[in-house]
Amino acid sequence: MSEIIGGGQGGAGAPDGDLIKDATIETFEQDVLAASMQVPVIVDFWADWCGPCKQLGPHLEKAVKAAGGKVRLVKIDIDKNQMLASQMRIQSIPTVYAFFQGRPVDGFQGALPESEIKAFVDRLPQADGRSESDPNQDYLAAGDAAFEAGDMATAAQLYAQAAQADPQNVAAIAGLARCHLALGDKEKARETFSMIPEDKQNEPAVASLKAALELAESGGETGDIAALEAEAQANPEDLEKRFALANGLLSAGSMEPAIEQLLAIIERDREWNDAAAREKLLTVFEALGQTHPATVRGRRKLSSILFS
Repeated sequence: MSEIIGGGQGGAGAPDGDLIKDATIETFEQDVLAASMQVPVIVDFWADWCGPCKQLGPHLEKAVKAAGGKVRLVKIDIDKNQMLASQMRIQSIPTVYAFFQGRPVDGFQGALPESEIKAFVDRLPQADGRSESDPNQDYLAAGDAAFEAGDMATAAQLYAQAAQADPQNVAAIAGLARCHLALGDKEKARETFSMIPEDKQNEPAVASLKAALELAESGGETGDIAALEAEAQANPEDLEKRFALANGLLSAGSMEPAIEQLLAIIERDREWNDAAAREKLLTVFEALGQTHPATVRGRRKLSSILFS
């Protein structure tokens, strides 16, 4: 994944207030980019409503303090710094990036076990300025960045390089399959998916890919979105037309508008068509990832509808 890191002035034995701080878009350049010229700076993108963020935060702070000033931690609340989160292409939280000498060198997403967090901190560049960057991880991080920027051809090439170097790298294989899917080649996406070892099928990246493939194969053709919207608006109680609109939006990659349409169906009739809208909605959540902001917002609205 992409990586980001930030921090204050270098030197072991620095007080906790210098080791760990909150930052904003106004202070990012000084707290992260400039500070990382001296020591690695870890940037934790989080939000108050994010449960996994609250699990990760204390373990991350503990590992940074244990490093004795060799690394620093900057925490960024995405709700208070939406523009910065957008610039950093933060798609889900928690996302953690590590910067050294002004550039990203490592990172991860999700709430890792404490042992893995410690290992992440320990492998960051040390005070001598030497980085032990894994080329395969660099390919993967660059692939993620290209994918998020919409450059599928470049992303596919980078993921393929990472997968070729390590056939067990399911994140790279899943990324390559997603590129094929985004380019409209469902057959190639399925073929790439089949390369993932059986014992890796339950990993989060693979589960998300499976859901994305399911959506792509069940959504049909994109069609004329404007026409589908007009039909749904003209017949608000015709749930079949609204469901067709949701599928069209999904095929076009418009996830959040599709979520709204599916929620509207559930609000009108929870069990319509054997709960087809609810099942489709849960598949969308799986494809996006459980910590994606659209998933979190959608789950809140779904709970409000179901328990009202």
